[in-house]
Amino acid sequence: MKKIFTLILFFIGFVTFSQTDDNPLEVTPTVEKVSDTEYDLIFNISIAGDWHLYSQYNPEDASLPMTISPAEGQSGYTLVGKAKESETETEFSEIWGKDEIFFVDEATLIQRITVTDPSLTQVTLNLDAQVCKEYCLPFDEDFTFSLTGEKVAQTVAEIDDKSKTLSESLKLDLKNEIMLKSTTSEETEKTDSSLFNIFLLGFVGGLLAFLTPCVFPMIPLTVSFFTKRNEQSAKGSGTGSAILYGFFIVLIYGLLSLPFHFLDTLDPEILNNISTNIWLNIFFFVVLIFFAGSFFGLYELALPSSWSNKADSASGIGGILGIFFMALTLAIVSFSCTGPILGSLLAGSLTSNGGAMQLTAGMVGFGAALALPFAVFATFPKWLSKLPKSGSWLNTVKVILGFLELAFAFKFLSNADLVGHWNLLKREVFIGIWTLLALLMALYLFGFIGKKYGKISLFRVLLGLLVLGVAVYLAPGVMQKPAWDQSKLLSGFAPPKFHSIYKQDNQCPLNLNCFKDFDEGLAYAKSVNKPVILDFTGWACVNCRKMEENIWSHPDIYKILNDDFVLISLYVDDHQRVLPESEQFDYLKPNGKVKRIRTYGDKWATLQIANFKTASQPFYVSLSPDLEVLNSPEQYTDKDAYHRWLSTSLDRFKESK
Repeated sequence: MKKIFTLILFFIGFVTFSQTDDNPLEVTPTVEKVSDTEYDLIFNISIAGDWHLYSQYNPEDASLPMTISPAEGQSGYTLVGKAKESETETEFSEIWGKDEIFFVDEATLIQRITVTDPSLTQVTLNLDAQVCKEYCLPFDEDFTFSLTGEKVAQTVAEIDDKSKTLSESLKLDLKNEIMLKSTTSEETEKTDSSLFNIFLLGFVGGLLAFLTPCVFPMIPLTVSFFTKRNEQSAKGSGTGSAILYGFFIVLIYGLLSLPFHFLDTLDPEILNNISTNIWLNIFFFVVLIFFAGSFFGLYELALPSSWSNKADSASGIGGILGIFFMALTLAIVSFSCTGPILGSLLAGSLTSNGGAMQLTAGMVGFGAALALPFAVFATFPKWLSKLPKSGSWLNTVKVILGFLELAFAFKFLSNADLVGHWNLLKREVFIGIWTLLALLMALYLFGFIGKKYGKISLFRVLLGLLVLGVAVYLAPGVMQKPAWDQSKLLSGFAPPKFHSIYKQDNQCPLNLNCFKDFDEGLAYAKSVNKPVILDFTGWACVNCRKMEENIWSHPDIYKILNDDFVLISLYVDDHQRVLPESEQFDYLKPNGKVKRIRTYGDKWATLQIANFKTASQPFYVSLSPDLEVLNSPEQYTDKDAYHRWLSTSLDRFKESK
């Protein structure tokens, strides 16, 4: 059970350092020959101040001990026992209740090997360890040792001449690249604002979960536990325990995002590829339909009862550990109601471009909203009398959430349809489905369908009228020319306007003249001597649709885009359109790994990474026809900022003529 605390320390450290290059360990590998077949491979490790590195001999059920093993694919030698270690320190751990063994400042590890392959000239060992101070970081790296004394020959993947030529063509001969490195305070504020908005969305999801039958009735029971504790022990201890209980709820939900931080740091394209994967979007569609059925009462979702039983029994331990397991018990037993909301939050975060930090922000917001009522009512127990009594209204909340789950489910099916170019769920069909769902929800609230629990309340009738108004608002969207503009509320959710059952002038946003091939667009820009807007976008990109339908549609901005620039829209998730065989190749990435460029999406995503060191969308770059960078790149922003960015880019182009 105590291993959970190791995971907590990993989470705190990993989230803190996942966006930096800081490393508390510096390792220098050396070799000493013992005989013709035996060698000592030596790790000389420098440890940053305040950090400590755990030994191979650290006890079980404590902090993770170090391991040394052959790297993947290695053969031709064997390890002789464990590595010899330099001087260590021992200190009793209050958390684990054991003496722990670790290094400070520096460490020397000597691993002897026996060579069985006489032709072997170098060996690679993996060092897997845990380094800690107030929090912990994983350290997992391979180190290569030369057995001949010669310089280590780095293994570099080979690609053919065709691949080398096509790889080089992806690297643009950009001029004035200093503009790519300029990061304004405005851009930093936008990133912070985006995370805060996701936190708020998660917070709203947590509040909705709080109002479900799985969570709401637990408040009086939990609060009474802490108030009794306050009476039976030192004054204020119950309140402090309640606050700690709330903190652990937030931490538990935050921990759910931990694996995605590992994915995000392995390759900046991983989460983007996950988010635009057709089958993953279909999976989310099916899962959300399944969750909706649970909210409609067709069946109950629950984690294995043994989990909640073990967590509940562990909560009787007492102290901080007992409070942690109380919070874990809440998370497990409330899963039938919180699971579908968390599933939607997870799916929504993975199919956006904010990376793992965005998912963490949403999960922490969810946990904060769920924890807040418990902490507040435990601190002010008299306020409990003002809470509404449990009743049929809790079931109404669940059914409403079921309809919302269905609506979000079709968003993921739409993503799959767009990326796969199936053309099944066009914009008007999508809006028609949402209109039907809104009508059904209104009929449920009015009491015409579904189970009835006594008299329909006035509040429920008013809410039904509001939902009916939403249906009326959506309905014109199925027509070729809607009676009113629905872009502000539907952009990012409904398919783009050009993805229509009605005939369109072209397949570009707002019927602008755009190119979907970089070379073709650049050639046209040179022929008309106009600057380029390089638009890295995606079929499943929510913020891309919002920019196109809410920002580009503004008359001043539309005019500049249409008259003064050449728009090149590159869809990085276009993995269904396969490149001609002659244009497919292997791309050698800076880390030595090879990426197969098979589709247009592969090509444009790699073009973005190779030249602009980012994998997020939307991402806009203004260029002259001879590839001079005219302005710092722009991303998701407001109308005024985007208009300033376009105008400044255009002015700089005119000045350079």
